[in-house]
Amino acid sequence: MEVSNDDMHDVKAIPGLVEEAEGNVRVAEVIGDGAYGSGEVYDLLEAKGIEPVIKPRRSSRLGSGPPARRRAVSQIRELGYEAWAKLTGYGRRWAVETAYSTFKRLFGELSLARSFECIARELVGKVALYNVLVNM
Repeated sequence: MEVSNDDMHDVKAIPGLVEEAEGNVRVAEVIGDGAYGSGEVYDLLEAKGIEPVIKPRRSSRLGSGPPARRRAVSQIRELGYEAWAKLTGYGRRWAVETAYSTFKRLFGELSLARSFECIARELVGKVALYNVLVNM
């Protein structure tokens, strides 16, 4: 889990999240929406031998960018989005989106704390409680 403010784009959190996950399990793939489609993310995942399952932006071109993104663009153009999503397992991303939605319904989208340090502590506590609740 990475807690950040609005100034930090999600892509900047990927290296730390992947490294932390690799400390616990072997990471075979990362599933992400188009916001994670930057060359930096693809390069990081390729260097670590992790398969990116990232929906490319509509404006992505076949002739540029990392090979994995070009491959995804090509597959989507050949097969269509639905077939690509089924082939790659991209639809599994919705399980995570459902968990976020459930978390926000339980705890709201706002923090009661004021300082960043206390906000992070509050969120860690809420996540721990959420994990207890869903594993009952």
